[in-house]
Amino acid sequence: MPADPRRSVTSKPPRDPGPSAVEVRRSARRSRTVSAYREGDRTVVLIPARMSEAEERRWVGVMLDKLAAKESRSVLGDRELTERALRLSGQYFDGRVRPGSVRWVTNQNTRWGSCTPSEGSIRLSHRLQGMPEYVVDYVLLHELAHLLVPGHGPRFWRLLEAYPRTERARGYLEGVVAADRLPHFPGHPGRPDDEGLSDAREE
Repeated sequence: MPADPRRSVTSKPPRDPGPSAVEVRRSARRSRTVSAYREGDRTVVLIPARMSEAEERRWVGVMLDKLAAKESRSVLGDRELTERALRLSGQYFDGRVRPGSVRWVTNQNTRWGSCTPSEGSIRLSHRLQGMPEYVVDYVLLHELAHLLVPGHGPRFWRLLEAYPRTERARGYLEGVVAADRLPHFPGHPGRPDDEGLSDAREE
């Protein structure tokens, strides 16, 4: 049931947005527009007071993705990518994998990323540039996991379970794939594999 349109209301976040908290503010002054901004360590989403709970959940997700994409438009250099991969390895894989290099490439139009275990190198498609940070982090973790485990078996997916945004990132990439009519990327257990994110491979 919509909140009283005569006053602004702060509601609890409808879903876990990640590291920062989300504050939803309903306002009778708004009729159709939705906006969002960062305020310290939280994200504030402004919505019309009469919006339903289902619409609120949908719009919070949309605005979080838009903010994340806007913030990641400053493209990281290869050195920053390597540092980021090392940080993710320490955070989610106990530092067990240390890539020798991580770099952007422009020749991967049907893959989001690839790796060469013998060199400890990871390559990310330039198509990821401008996508939300949590999506780039997922692809980095996917390739880091391949430096530990080849293929997409149960052990591989158990590694990625440590990352809380795995399913959300996969959903984002699936949406991009569907929109662009590109080959799909490897499936979760129970789904068929395909070509978007690579197996570990030697070159």
